[in-house]
Amino acid sequence: MNVPAAIIAFSQSEKIKSGLIWITQALELLSGLSTTEQQGAEKVIKTIIDMISQEIHVARNLTKDDSLNDIEKHMDMALVMINSQMTPESGYHLIQALTRVTSLGQRSMSVLKEKGLL
Repeated sequence: MNVPAAIIAFSQSEKIKSGLIWITQALELLSGLSTTEQQGAEKVIKTIIDMISQEIHVARNLTKDDSLNDIEKHMDMALVMINSQMTPESGYHLIQALTRVTSLGQRSMSVLKEKGLL
């Protein structure tokens, strides 16, 4: 990974990680809501997932890092689970995406440290 790609990957990975954590926490709160509230919350969650997916798309286009494809697949599966009324199962895919984003962030941080930029 070159330095410009590492900078972008590091920045985007932090942004994506934050979003994934927000979504995971929001999904945990769903069970305590009424049916009407759950429907509204799911709409918000889907919107945030779409926003995170856009950040993944930007990162992939700028860095050309193939690991972002796998992250996007897990995000897509999480959305499929939510759309299929299997919301609790979406957590697995979000955690898988989070694990892969964390790995991307660590790889990019290693490159930046190696070059003395962090």
